[in-house]
Order: sequence, then C-alpha cells, then structure tokens
Amino acid sequence: MPTEKMLAKKEDGIGYMIFNNPERHNAVSLEMWQAALEIMADFASDPSIRVVVLKGTGDKAFVSGADISKFKDERQEAEAVATYQATTDKVYETLQSMPMPTIAMINGYCIGGGTAIAACCDIRIAADNARFGIPAAKLGLGYGLSRTKPLVDLIGPAYAKEMLFTARQFTALEAKEMGLVNRVVPAAELEQIVTEMARTIAANAPLTIRAAKLAINELMKDPEKRDLAACEAAITKCFASNDYKEGQAAFLEKRKPKFTGT
Repeated sequence: MPTEKMLAKKEDGIGYMIFNNPERHNAVSLEMWQAALEIMADFASDPSIRVVVLKGTGDKAFVSGADISKFKDERQEAEAVATYQATTDKVYETLQSMPMPTIAMINGYCIGGGTAIAACCDIRIAADNARFGIPAAKLGLGYGLSRTKPLVDLIGPAYAKEMLFTARQFTALEAKEMGLVNRVVPAAELEQIVTEMARTIAANAPLTIRAAKLAINELMKDPEKRDLAACEAAITKCFASNDYKEGQAAFLEKRKPKFTGT
C-alpha cells in the first residue's frame, strides 16, 4: 500500500475501505486515489468478500473532497491535471463496477469527491449530522461526466443542477428528500446499522446478489449498450449453483442457509 491514509480490512465476509486522513477531514490526495484502486482490485478478486463498506476515520467526515493543499502539486499543470482526472475517473468506474454490493457509511462531511464516491456506491446510509455538497463552482473546477452521470442517475437532473449551480451544502434530510441517500440514522447508531446491513447481505446468496447488481447496472445503460448475454449468463449460473440447492434444502428443513458462492 503506497500510503497509510487508505486502510483496508476484511471481517466476516465484509471488506472495509477506510479513508484515513482525519486531520484534513479525510480529504483525498492522488496517492489515496491510487491506493483505493489497489484496495478495490484486491476485494474484487477475493471470493470471501461479499460486500464492501466505505467509511472515513473519525466522526467529522466521510470524505471532504479532494485535498486542496495538494492542488499546487497535483492539479496545477495540464499534464498533472490529466493524470489526476484519469485516476479519479478510474476510481469511480471501478467502484460502480465492483461485482459485490458497496455501502457508503456517511458521517459528517461528504463533500465534492466524497459526494461523487457516495453516488457511485450501491447503498448510502447517512448519519443525521451528515452534510453534502459539490463546491466545484466555488473553486473554478470542471466537473466531469464521470462524476456527473452517477449523480444525475441517482437524484435526477433538477436536483443535480441545484447542487452544482449553488455549490451549497445540503443536510442529511435534504439528501434523503433528493434520493441521494437511502436512509438517515442517528449518528451514534450509524456503524451498528451499517454493519448489520452488511452482515445481512453477506449471509445471502452471493451469486444471486451479483446477478441482481449486474442486471440493475445494465438497465441503467442505454438499451443498445446493455450486455443482455452477461445478465442471462449470471442468472443461469445461479440456477446451476450449489447455493440454489442449498437454498431449497434450507427452506424445506426450516434452517438458515449456508451459502458458499458456488
């Protein structure tokens, strides 16, 4: 791992990707983006990981956006800007295409790149103290398609325009009203609620969940770009799996199934 500001943990079928820069409200530098790609590649290739949780260290922030103190080094010259953009684009693309579900556990500030990261996750659970915003218009930044599309897909063009045009911060309840988050929970209960959800997902049939995620993601694409063959193959794999047999047996025997992902 090239930086200690990104942490990875595996526990009970759950992979945790942790933004660990609390002194700067978990603002993200180029090396952190690069480390995130390594972590996600490891999780994606590990059959024991059934769900991934993204979180920030401390109780002040999930991710407060890009580390502005690094802009002079990382986003000043044209070549550096291109490298930074390509890296972040790859992070967003990779996060959206993770084969297993992803959950953003959002407390405190979720600003700029933090909002973009959250929008790329499958599920977003926010503490009642969470604050969202995209301050690009206050910094003179160009906000690219890789960041804008997941946001528009999630909350629609009207709310996306309000966020981008005003560049203001939104409360957790406003985010819930827009559809930006699935649930708003008391800050003191956030970790417990997200952990319980992750464990519930991890206990379910992995192949079924992966097939469902694939189908939903494909439906979000233009019809001519959908990979229908991949969806059919994923469904066929479910019905041919040991887990399908286990699910039926567990139901008939009135016990909890033990799925293996095979």
